[in-house]
Amino acid sequence: MRSHAGLLRLALAFAALLGSLSLVVWRQSRALELLATLDEMRTSLAISEAERSELNRRIEYLESRGRIVADAALLGLRVPSGDEIVILPLGATAPRPGNNKVAATTHRAGESLP
Repeated sequence: MRSHAGLLRLALAFAALLGSLSLVVWRQSRALELLATLDEMRTSLAISEAERSELNRRIEYLESRGRIVADAALLGLRVPSGDEIVILPLGATAPRPGNNKVAATTHRAGESLP
């Protein structure tokens, strides 16, 4: 009976060792899967940032004065001369017809002038 008890202990110890090694292998494979997913996410983020940078560069080009002037020339438009430019101050009211003075009251959009 004594030999069976030692054999049983050996079998239990081997089973425990095998179980713990299996757990380590499962944990490591799970960690490798997570690292692969993390790498995919980082790659996706880098691609998205590159696309965003390209779109910002394109926006800057489309908003550039040189491109707008060139496209306006294709439509028959030109850059106005200094006396053709009118700068309206914010919050000022429109002058009344026939009067060079600014109206004393402000009007909301949609209301008619007196």
